[in-house]
This record gives sequence, C-alpha cells and structure tokens, in this order.
Amino acid sequence: MESVELLKSNLDWLSDDQLNQLDQFASVFRETNAQINLVSRKDMDNFFTRHILHSLSIAQAIKFKPRAKVADVGTGGGLPGLPLAIIFPEAQFTLIDSIGKKVKAAQHMADELGITNVQTHWGRMEAVQDQFDFIVSRAVKPLPQMAMWLKGKFKQKSNHELPNGLLYIKGGDFQDDVDALNVNYRFWYLSDWFTDPFFETKKLVWLRLR
Repeated sequence: MESVELLKSNLDWLSDDQLNQLDQFASVFRETNAQINLVSRKDMDNFFTRHILHSLSIAQAIKFKPRAKVADVGTGGGLPGLPLAIIFPEAQFTLIDSIGKKVKAAQHMADELGITNVQTHWGRMEAVQDQFDFIVSRAVKPLPQMAMWLKGKFKQKSNHELPNGLLYIKGGDFQDDVDALNVNYRFWYLSDWFTDPFFETKKLVWLRLR
C-alpha cells in the first residue's frame, strides 16, 4: 500500500508538517470512505497517487498567495480542495458540491484535521454569489458546460502571475472543447512532473474565463 513517502519523492518542496498533515488526511479519508462511498474502495490502495498527488498537480503550476480565494467545484470528498488547503493555509477555499452527503463528509474531514481555511457549500455553482481568483476541479463536466456554470464567478483583478481563471485536471484529448471556448489557455502534462503511468494521459489546463 502506498505511503506519504510517495508525495515526498514527487514533491520535494513539501515541508514535514505538510507531509504529516497530508498523511493524516489520507487516514481520515479512508475512515470516512468506509462509511460514505466517496471513491471506489479499490482506488483507496492508490490513494496517494490517484487522488492526493493528482490534486496537488495544481500546485506545480501555481502557488496560491495569502488571501487568494479558490473554489473547488464538484469537490466530492474534498478533492482537490482539501490537499490544496493543507499546503496553502493562508488562501481561502470554498468546497462546492450538489450532493449533500459529500459536502458533509468534506466538512467533517476539514474539522477532524483542524483545517480552518475551508468552508463548504451544498448546492450548484450557479447559485454561489461569490467571486474567486481561481476555480479548481477534477473533470466534473465537459469544459463547455463548466464554462457556462462559471460565467461571472471570477474576480477581475489578478494578483498572481497566472491570471485568474479555471484550473481543470482532465484526461484524454479535449483540445476541441478548449478551442470552442475561444479563450486564452495553457496546458501542462502531468507526465512531465510525475512518472507513474497513471499520469500518462492526464493534463492540467488553465482557462482565462470571466
């Protein structure tokens, strides 16, 4: 079974405190997942690779600054929001999902771990009245549909080198979807950062949505 050493070998910039808290997160997630099926039980054997490291690929592309407001849309069991909140404790994260039991599970895990820079929202993204610097997600819906949901949800003023927008982790070929949106974008290939075969077809895309 995987251990936190996998994170240490792939993300050597993580501190010991961050690694310890991510290890605790994996334990709490395992306990929660046994009660509420957030990810497949089989997938738990590869949790550090397929869920924590996968989520933290976003941190390879951007380091969220203090007071940055980040929304995780379709958070499910707090992914990628909770791992990102652990390593960026001075940024503010809103975890959003339309399934109530998943939102409750994410809030429970945040409380158990003492993660104070997280709030949760049960409902659809369209109903959220706030605006954010960045919105993150892991392949919840096709990009054109995501773009419709997120219209008007971004702050106009950017405080990072990367302008405000959507950071979306997805596998396969979705170039046509990106082209159809007619916005500025950038791709990163996760296989450039991580050697596990799981990442061979995975990409992180930034889209300058407004």
